[in-house]
Amino acid sequence: MPLGTLDRTPPPFFRQGPSALTKLVFFSALAIFLMVADLRFKFVGPLRSTLAVALLPAQRALAVPIEIAQGGGEYLGGLHQALATERTIEQRMVAQSAQAQRAGALERENARLRALLTLKPALAVRSQPAEILYEAADPYSRKVVIDRGTAQGVVAGAPVLTEKGVLGQVTHVYALTSEVTVLTDKDAAIPVINTRTQQRGAAFGGLGGGQMELRFVSANADVQVGDALETGGLDGVYPPGLAVAHVTGVDRRVESGFAHIVLKPDADPDGVRQVLVLEPLSLQLPPRPAAVAEPKPARVINAPGQKGASAP
Repeated sequence: MPLGTLDRTPPPFFRQGPSALTKLVFFSALAIFLMVADLRFKFVGPLRSTLAVALLPAQRALAVPIEIAQGGGEYLGGLHQALATERTIEQRMVAQSAQAQRAGALERENARLRALLTLKPALAVRSQPAEILYEAADPYSRKVVIDRGTAQGVVAGAPVLTEKGVLGQVTHVYALTSEVTVLTDKDAAIPVINTRTQQRGAAFGGLGGGQMELRFVSANADVQVGDALETGGLDGVYPPGLAVAHVTGVDRRVESGFAHIVLKPDADPDGVRQVLVLEPLSLQLPPRPAAVAEPKPARVINAPGQKGASAP
């Protein structure tokens, strides 16, 4: 076959069309046109929203396997954690059961000893639960407001507790709410007793950083870091044995005669929602006897012919 009769044009499959430079210029111009048009006429936004709505079912369908895998992993991890938590709670319940049995035996023994010594029964501490509504707006104080007031029988001076210890004391009572001053407030003070040495003292707030200070303690007093402080029960407000704070720092200042003792409250006010409001012990104690009136001095009456006479 003669060579001049051959068709030298490439088949349609191998035809390349416009050159690469032509395509680059065309699509660059198209992109610039679309950006300018979108900036001017804002027509791409509705189009994008329409495409997002149309592609949402497909997107959800493609995400189902991933969600199933993640959910399965979280379920297995949560199940393992729940089982571990259950075992921990069971161990705590066993320990608390033993403590409760010992406490019951000690309570019965205490009642027998009080009956033997003809002492009055221990005072029953009445309480009611409450919830913290919000923190006071004053940035220079640590006060919270609870949802119990005079309508529920709350009185001023009532102790407020958490599961870890004393949180503070009711200072203002309203009809349906009450204001509680936290122990770390600058105006807060509470009498305490050292559980190790049985030494009494007074803890004051306002130290800063959520800490307290044990004041008026001599520099040579037996106070160590880690000592636990509790309520003594002799102030007529707090029942005995309530956790208050523990010692975190002791600075013995010999020149001043007193030691600087830093305390960390056991009850952290941050993140607490539920509290327990106790009735002050002073409401159950008998009234204090009135002071005995001193006898008045005799009045001297000058009678005629006498130097003086006394009359009652």
